[in-house]
Amino acid sequence: MGERLLVIEHEAEAGLGYFAGWLEAAGVGVEVVRPYKGEAVPATAGGGLLVLGGAAAAWDDEGYPWLPATRDLLARAVDGGVPVLGICLGAQLMTMACGGTVERGDAGPEIGLCEVERLPEAADDPLLSAPPGVTALPEPVPSRTAPLRAVQYHHDAMTTLPPGAVRLATGARYANQAYRLGDRAWAVQFHPEATPAIFTSWAESGDLPPEAAAELNAQVTAAGRELEQTWRPLAEAFAAQMTGL
Repeated sequence: MGERLLVIEHEAEAGLGYFAGWLEAAGVGVEVVRPYKGEAVPATAGGGLLVLGGAAAAWDDEGYPWLPATRDLLARAVDGGVPVLGICLGAQLMTMACGGTVERGDAGPEIGLCEVERLPEAADDPLLSAPPGVTALPEPVPSRTAPLRAVQYHHDAMTTLPPGAVRLATGARYANQAYRLGDRAWAVQFHPEATPAIFTSWAESGDLPPEAAAELNAQVTAAGRELEQTWRPLAEAFAAQMTGL
């Protein structure tokens, strides 16, 4: 199976979700590090690195004292050509680690089932050219340029991308939804790993009014099959970066 994928999990409510099964099926073993439980963030990631989301602000080192070590790990992995994927908070940490900026989003929180538009630069990208795989749905398969729907839950935004970053996807509320840095490192603001159950746990424990949370939960739950079909190819494409397939 080769080297394992190092996963940094920032909180129990923001785990691997769909990715757990998708990566296993693709032949990738994982090692999950949980610094919120006192586990040390490793200095290196040999086979690959996946940094998940969480409620932290990417700059809140006082509240989340493992964030500096996580940013350092991300910077070393990107510089070393290790396959890297940062999701939401992970994407923001990668942005800061590599010379970009992250700030409180001036357009307010982006929560729920939202459209993500791939840019022309994504057409030949190893990860973002992979979706969609929506072949089992009654609707027609979207074109390669059609917006995709993804789970979102964030208050902060990547406002300036790192030097050399190639922007791959945008959105109506926030322009920087995905980018590639170098040949093997990716950051996505949205949550391709989030199951409807995970989103429901976020919505119900957050500061949303109950009626709004219920409506958003219903939308995400109804799109569960679509989300699986759309984002599994991205997970498989990232696994291929590790396995060399």
